[in-house]
Amino acid sequence: CTATQQKNGDEEADRPEQSAAEKALQEEKSKLDKQLKDMTEKYKRALADTENLRTRSQKMIEDAKLYGIQGFSKDLLEVADILEKATESVPKEEVTSQNPHLKNLYDGLVMTEVQIQKVFTKHGLVKLNPDGLKFDPYCI
Repeated sequence: CTATQQKNGDEEADRPEQSAAEKALQEEKSKLDKQLKDMTEKYKRALADTENLRTRSQKMIEDAKLYGIQGFSKDLLEVADILEKATESVPKEEVTSQNPHLKNLYDGLVMTEVQIQKVFTKHGLVKLNPDGLKFDPYCI
């Protein structure tokens, strides 16, 4: 009988230890769950930041390309204007087969002007004649 009482007493002494161990494990589990939640949140934020950085970088690259193309196009427009003025300055009655050098030069200028206008059209530059129209800064 005493052995049974002694055995029951030992089991009751073990239970508080298991209870303390369970509490420790529960605390450890909750601590790990919190760490997992924090790490998941940090991971999601890092992914979002990386995507935002990629988007901003892509936009900056596109803007830089556009800026470079605009300057180049402006310079080419000046050349196209000079070509147009050169072809306009040649008297049409002088461009004949009797004057083959002038005819060849004139034809070359016209072909060059036509080709540069095709390139402008291909890239969205359209020739406008604003004579007699009110200035519109937003004209496309």
